Amino acid sequence: MRHEMIASRVSLDDILGPYDCQLDPTNRWNGWMSPYFTLDVARELSAQTLREADEYGYDCYDTIHVIDGRADSRDTVHILASDIKRNTDDDEDGDREPLAVAVRINWRDLDQGAEQATTIAVATRAARKAARRRKPNGKGATRTVVVHVRWQWVDEGEAAADVIEPNRDGLYGIGGWEWTWSCEVWWCPRCGGHQDWHETDCLCGLTRPATPLGIATWTAGAVLHDRVPEATSALVDLTNSARVCAVFADEREIDTADDTGPFDTETLGTADQVLRRGFDDVTPADLAAAGWEHVPDEQSAQLYRITFPAARQ
Repeated sequence: MRHEMIASRVSLDDILGPYDCQLDPTNRWNGWMSPYFTLDVARELSAQTLREADEYGYDCYDTIHVIDGRADSRDTVHILASDIKRNTDDDEDGDREPLAVAVRINWRDLDQGAEQATTIAVATRAARKAARRRKPNGKGATRTVVVHVRWQWVDEGEAAADVIEPNRDGLYGIGGWEWTWSCEVWWCPRCGGHQDWHETDCLCGLTRPATPLGIATWTAGAVLHDRVPEATSALVDLTNSARVCAVFADEREIDTADDTGPFDTETLGTADQVLRRGFDDVTPADLAAAGWEHVPDEQSAQLYRITFPAARQ
């Protein structure tokens, strides 16, 4: 029986995400989620896994790869390389190539299934030469293959790399029943409680905003409420990056000096950090949708007032 898929957001610790996804909240592995992503999100996820592997080493990270071609293209070979140096039977005279995977794709058969049209193996010198000779061509419809590589197991068996088939909705299940995906949460600034992203109503009666920036605005409010429960709004300067420069209780400005006011540098810095995380590709329309009001100011052309519900008394 196919369970209902719902829209949510997931992240993997502080490493990947948060990403928009579809998931079945009952489909869990040791409590962790099994999300499905659009191709655009899969590309974002791929880029992040490659950045992490480049920085911390491929021995420590799986990587996701998105390979594009054409429906009428000739067969191609693609080399997915790592930074791992190991001896292989293909090495000669001690000249060790970095460990790599060769992905051979029959683009004309891709509509019959990505797994059927794709073969994956540890890259040999012959495969590297084939990859240099044969590039995707053709003018047909764009086709895509998504590959998951588990580098620490690559030279131990074929299960270390596989093709991720899209489901019937064209979504890619990445890391399900394998990675520790968890739902993003949103914090209610009124009661201080938190809910999974797809649970849009708090137990206290508030409904979360629809956008990530709206959530970041409310979450920053929750941070400020934790120190000063009567806080209802703040001024944020976006000249360089989001920075809370004043906090109000209704019309009264609250002292934000570290040595005389109720706030400390850590609290205000945390609120700034929360707001900055909500500024991924934000447009002026997104600011308006999140309730950000532009405030004319002689010192800054990018001063905004943000408002959040008062904390419950």
